[in-house]
Amino acid sequence: MELRHLRYFLAVAQELNFTRAARLLCIAQPPLSRQIQDLENELNVKLFIRKRHALTLTEEGELFRQYAVQVLDLIDRSTAEVREMKQGLQGTVELASVEGHAPRLIAGWIAAFAAENPHVQYNLWNGNADDVCARVMNGLCDIAVIMEPHNEEGLNSIPVYSESWVALIPESHPAARGKGSIDIKELAGCELIIPSRSSRQDEIMGWFSGINPMPRIRARMAHILSAYELTRKGIGIAIYPAAAGEAVNPDGIVIRELKPGRSADYSLVWNKYRTLPHAAEEFLKFAAERSLG
Repeated sequence: MELRHLRYFLAVAQELNFTRAARLLCIAQPPLSRQIQDLENELNVKLFIRKRHALTLTEEGELFRQYAVQVLDLIDRSTAEVREMKQGLQGTVELASVEGHAPRLIAGWIAAFAAENPHVQYNLWNGNADDVCARVMNGLCDIAVIMEPHNEEGLNSIPVYSESWVALIPESHPAARGKGSIDIKELAGCELIIPSRSSRQDEIMGWFSGINPMPRIRARMAHILSAYELTRKGIGIAIYPAAAGEAVNPDGIVIRELKPGRSADYSLVWNKYRTLPHAAEEFLKFAAERSLG
C-alpha cells in the first residue's frame, strides 16, 4: 500500500463518484478504479458499495476513511514540522466566523500571532453559526468562532467573549425616543428584524413570553448591513448583538441595549475528531491562551 492509494481512496470517498474523483485528481477514471480495486484486494474487504448510479462507503470503508485521514494528516504535519525546523512555522490556517464581535477577535489574534510567525497565511470565511459549524465538521476549516448555542457533538469549544443584545430602532419609531436601555415590553407589537439562524427566532420570541401583543418577525437577515438598511427604511426594529451597532453608520437609527440584560456568547470551536495542521494547532493554542488569560 502506498500513499497514493490513500489519496485516491479519500478522493473517491469525498466525491462518491469515480468520474468526479478522477477529475479532481487529474487522472483518468479507469486507472483510478483499478487502484481502488487493488486497495480492496490488498485489504481483502469491499470499501464501496457500487450501484448503477450510486456509490456509498461500506462500514469497513468508513473506518478506513477515518484512519486514512489521520495518516495523511500525520504525513503532512511531519513534513511541515521538518521544514519549520529551519524556516519557522509555516502553513495556512483555515478560519471561519459569524458576524458580530467574532471578526474583531480573529483579527486581533492574527495580528498578534503574525508578529511571532510571519510565514503563516490565513483563509477566512464568514457565515451564520450553523453554516460555520458544518464547515468545521466537514473539514473545510480548522478553527472557528461561533455564537452559542451549538448542537454539534463533534466540536470542542471554549468561551472567548460575551456581549449584550441591542435594538436598532428607526429614528421615527416611538421606541427611539427614550434614552439608555430599553425594556423589551416597549417592543410589544413591534415588527422585528432578527438574525437568520433558525434557532434565533425561538430564542428571541421566548424573551417576549407573556407580553401582549407579541412582536412579529418581519425579516430574518444573515448580514447586519442588510438588517441595518431595512431598519433605516423603517421596515422594523433589528435585534442583534451589540457589535452590530459598531459595524453600521448610526445615521437614521437609534441603538439601545435591551433589558433585562441578555448576553450573546461567543466560543472558539474545532473538530475533536480531526488532527489539526501544525500551524492551525499553534494558532488555536495561542488564541485559547489569550482568551482564557
